[in-house]
Amino acid sequence: MEFTVSTDTRLDVVDVTDRVAAAVPAGTDGTVTVFVEHTTAGVTINEAEPRLLSDVRTVLADLVPDDGWAHDELDGNADSHLRALLLGPSETVPVAGGDLALGRWQSVLFVECDGPRERTVRVLDE
Repeated sequence: MEFTVSTDTRLDVVDVTDRVAAAVPAGTDGTVTVFVEHTTAGVTINEAEPRLLSDVRTVLADLVPDDGWAHDELDGNADSHLRALLLGPSETVPVAGGDLALGRWQSVLFVECDGPRERTVRVLDE
């Protein structure tokens, strides 16, 4: 199953937990892998509290400056690739009885590093 995520800014964080949960077949036990098939976006699990999401954007921007990278000579988005590298393209989530087995404060977060864009997120059940 797959769904799209639209973002409004270059560096954005979107809670996709409900969309991932909707992709899980009823009664399933096992795991799902949430995978973004792009080199300038990532997936992570953390709390979806708005101030924390703002902090995530800030820390990624602080860790990886916008410019000064060799890859920028090609297409000007090295910072996006490097930020996505820190996040990774996937997360594996346990599933019990068709429900995501996340902790109380855990959410599945899609992180855009080269927006605004529309991206594809795949959910693969195993």
